[in-house]
Parts: sequence; structure tokens; C-alpha cells
Amino acid sequence: MRARTLALAGLAATAGAALWWRKNPSACPYGQRFWVEAPHPLITRQRLRETLEPLAGERVLEIGPGTGYYSLDIAGWLAPGGELQLLDLQQEMLDHAMRRVAERGLGNVVADATALPFDDASFDAVVLTAVLGEIPDRDAALREIARVLKPRGRLVVGELLGDPHYTSPGALRRLGEAAGLRWERRNGPPFGYFARLGA
Repeated sequence: MRARTLALAGLAATAGAALWWRKNPSACPYGQRFWVEAPHPLITRQRLRETLEPLAGERVLEIGPGTGYYSLDIAGWLAPGGELQLLDLQQEMLDHAMRRVAERGLGNVVADATALPFDDASFDAVVLTAVLGEIPDRDAALREIARVLKPRGRLVVGELLGDPHYTSPGALRRLGEAAGLRWERRNGPPFGYFARLGA
């Protein structure tokens, strides 16, 4: 009986913590970076490439790159002549990512994702992987992303069920359309996908 009570208490605490994280979005702290460095089932680098369809010479913004799990690959896909800008609220994450991509000559900017310090129509694509739900004002962030995308630019969002800030495909579509972005397609099942929206 005591084991059952402890198990139920543990389950309730876990559910309570998950609910709290869902209602109080925040970025993964640098001290827990192992979560962003672990293999990402379903939201693989190959699936990202298929959805993004990067071209050499393009300018891409990755928001919330963490330690750069996808950054090295994106930078390679943009060569020659392309540029990847990294934007993260946590300097420790950017420093870690930039150590990994320094040889690629990538620049970075630290800013709030709801007030991007870039000119209108300055990027061919924007990538957010398991980040959108961590932004307190997702509507404002998506409006800013739409603003910095070039005409016919694309936003690629990756989501994985199990992340406390997971955004479902339906919610993403509604949020994107409210920001003036059109839904193009989803690559992968609803519980682990990349989605592409167009400017």
C-alpha cells in the first residue's frame, strides 16, 4: 500500500511539474544542455533538410540553437556563400554553439525573439526547433519572424511530443496564419515533426 501511495504521489508531482512548465514557458537552462545534445528522434537533421530545402548562398536565422545540434549541418548546407545567424537568449548556449561552429565563420546576435534586431525581409528562412513553446508571446514572435522573412521565405518549426513546451501541428498552423504565414506542409507524424510555413 505504501509503495502505491508513493507511486501515485510521484505521478502527481510529475504531472504538476509538467503543467507548471507548460504554463510558464522558459528556455532549457545551460546546466541541463544534455537534453538538447541528445539524439532527436523523428526531428532528425535529414528531416530538417528535407523540410527546409536549403540552397547555397541563402541567409538563414536559427532561433534558439542551444549548443548547435543542427547548426553545423545548416551551415554546411548553405555553403558556399551562405550565412547562418544564431540568436539565443542564453549567452552560455551561444558560446557553446559558437565554439562548435567557429571554423565556419558564423556570426551571432543575442536578443529577445519577440523583437528581432534585423531589417524587414532579410532572411530566406528561419528555423526554430523545440523553441516556439518556450517563447512567452508566441504571437509576437511569429509576427517578427514573418517581418524578417523575404517574400517567399520560409519558417521551419520542429516539435517533439514529450517536450513540455510542445506545439501541436494544428496550434502551429493557427498561430502561423494569424501572423500572416501560410501553412505549406508537415514532415513527420504529429508527435515528432518539422513543419514549413511560407511568407
